[in-house]
Amino acid sequence: MKQKEYFTTSELAKILGISRIAVFKKIKAGQIKAKKIGRNFAIPRKEFDVILGQSLTLDQKKEIDAGVKKVIKEYSRTLELLGNE
Repeated sequence: MKQKEYFTTSELAKILGISRIAVFKKIKAGQIKAKKIGRNFAIPRKEFDVILGQSLTLDQKKEIDAGVKKVIKEYSRTLELLGNE
């Protein structure tokens, strides 16, 4: 049996234990990537790991990398001293 490639907002809401309205709000805010098909949204299966917090998007990885570089630049001496303890 073939696995579903897309899920409806209702199905995702049930999986996440939230309301359909909450799913719509997350889609609108860009927290959940979905494709608009007619009047409905379809959420790709591959987005589930991101939605469930099990993997990072490319934008999230870039944001983390930028934060790490900033910390190293501003606190390199402090980090070096802490590493020597």
